[in-house]
Amino acid sequence: MHVIEVTTTDNIEGAEYGAGISIIQEDTDVEGSGPRLHKHPYPETFVIHAGSALFTVAGEELVGRAGQVIVVPAETPHKFSVLPGGYRATHIHASDSFETDWLE
Repeated sequence: MHVIEVTTTDNIEGAEYGAGISIIQEDTDVEGSGPRLHKHPYPETFVIHAGSALFTVAGEELVGRAGQVIVVPAETPHKFSVLPGGYRATHIHASDSFETDWLE
């Protein structure tokens, strides 16, 4: 068993703990912040706890809001930009390590 203390913004690779997932804990109020366009060889699931962000997934834009779960399939280009009011979410990578192909 592992108990991991997590800060408001943290990256945890599951391989270190024998877990089949990796997690990014995101908490920011910096409008416009977020990763540039990228993709992963596995799905990524965004569990949005508070606030909102403008997501671009496979060229389509959508506003992700608190209470929503967004699943981005493997090999799908995506990015997001934090909207006014901040953004707090857990990003679940279906891999025990992070693998990112930056596209811009």
